[in-house]
Amino acid sequence: MAHSAEAAWERVTGLAREAGASAIRPLMADPSRAARFTRRAGDILVDLSKTSLSDTVLEALLELARAQGVLAARDAMARGEAINATEGRAVLHMALRGPRGAFRTGQEDASAEVHETLEAMRAFCARVHARGRFTDVVNIGIGGSDLGPQMAARALWRHGMPMRAHYLSNVDGHAWEAMRHGLDPARTLVLVASKTFTTAETMANAHLLRDWLRGALGEAEAGAHLVALSTNLKATREFGVPEEQVFGFRDWVGGRFSMWSAIGLSIALACGWDVFAALLAGARRMDEHFLSAPEAENLPLLMALAEVWHVDGLGYGSRAVLPYDERLARFPAHLQQVEMESLGKRVTLGGLPVPRATGPVVFGEPGTNAQHSFMQLLHQGTTPVPADIVLVARPDHGFEENHRELLANGLAQAEALLRGRDATEVRAEMEAKGMAPEAIEALLPHRLFPGDRPSTTLLLPHLDANTLGQLVALYEHKVFCLGALWSVNAFDQWGVELGKQLAGALLPELAPGAKAGAHDPSTTALIAEILRLRGG
Repeated sequence: MAHSAEAAWERVTGLAREAGASAIRPLMADPSRAARFTRRAGDILVDLSKTSLSDTVLEALLELARAQGVLAARDAMARGEAINATEGRAVLHMALRGPRGAFRTGQEDASAEVHETLEAMRAFCARVHARGRFTDVVNIGIGGSDLGPQMAARALWRHGMPMRAHYLSNVDGHAWEAMRHGLDPARTLVLVASKTFTTAETMANAHLLRDWLRGALGEAEAGAHLVALSTNLKATREFGVPEEQVFGFRDWVGGRFSMWSAIGLSIALACGWDVFAALLAGARRMDEHFLSAPEAENLPLLMALAEVWHVDGLGYGSRAVLPYDERLARFPAHLQQVEMESLGKRVTLGGLPVPRATGPVVFGEPGTNAQHSFMQLLHQGTTPVPADIVLVARPDHGFEENHRELLANGLAQAEALLRGRDATEVRAEMEAKGMAPEAIEALLPHRLFPGDRPSTTLLLPHLDANTLGQLVALYEHKVFCLGALWSVNAFDQWGVELGKQLAGALLPELAPGAKAGAHDPSTTALIAEILRLRGG
């Protein structure tokens, strides 16, 4: 397979080197293009026609997927094989939203444990909501224990839902200082999300909130306000969490894929169990598509192939995510972790240097805010930046004119990236305004847009828990496909660890009267200056 894979890679990169490979506008002369490069899965429509994918390029990319064994790797993941080779673990986030009996790893019925945890979570939510004691839930976590749940709760929460959700991730005390004044300790439930119950930033914040609860309510009462999302029962017990308020998850659930697990408890508490169940059902619907759709119709695979074309074929090293829905404001941040932590790898599964570019930089903001922020670079910058534009056809409010304007802006940005503005068009516009010829020629270069900038449009009929689950799972499976295409392990994150280790060593050196240890000259000088400024 190695030889055929290299041949497939050479075919793709050879097509990218051909003249006009990045041009999109000429392809639009085909009236059937939009239909032929649009796919649906569940409720989601994805339009890839505003990229430079041609029939020839797409077939070469599909052959690459066959040569790399992407769908065979998918099936190995679904069987519970230890595809996370560097940690010897299965990758079974699909089990978190799968039916009973659907997923195993080795001799273990992974689905049985998942449903046992889900039932415990459901019963706990029912008790909390029935008592009516708590109005607010604070989730303390970082990374996957924060970004996914926060994104989903913000997208799905509506007035009248059971509780208000708050998320504390940054160890910076200013985050808690800003949050605490709006909370009543007697009516606040605190979730500490850390699998090992040792994550430094999370535990620092957990001690802050435990002390806050104890100071207001007393030590005995504070325990009833503490919940742990962890597997370290000894540590949670010592911290003061009642055992019946501890919910675990297994090591075959990566943090950035964990909002479907006990890590999503804050979503269920804030929005209600039915909403959380619908989120899981939506993700399961996309799972079923991913596991059964043929290559040419498989939406996660097609999106991954478009990314390979942009990154490895055309050399585009970043991608913008533009959700035209304020409720999805945290969706780009969630994708930053899902994609960049998964695909920011420089060696293959075999430990050899990757011979090509891997994960791009992912960034984004909601439209229309992005249009007044970084979209200038997308339209006229020197290097094209592909964009994912997410549109929601029907809003959950009655301000129809606002929503029409929002949709018009999203469609217009995709169209503008595609078509650009040439000299003839710009000159005619300025002449119509009566500008002098010399002024026109001076300004003309500044007003040209090159066009042929790729974008992918994702259209949802509406945004609810089910469609959000489909959307997030679509990107999760796209990441899996990219890992298989690039032959990297998308499920470890060793690069996160070094900074944590060094921070642990530096911490005592920042105490008053401490002396810097052995560091590079820059770090040593900065420690000394910080101690001076802090009066140490």
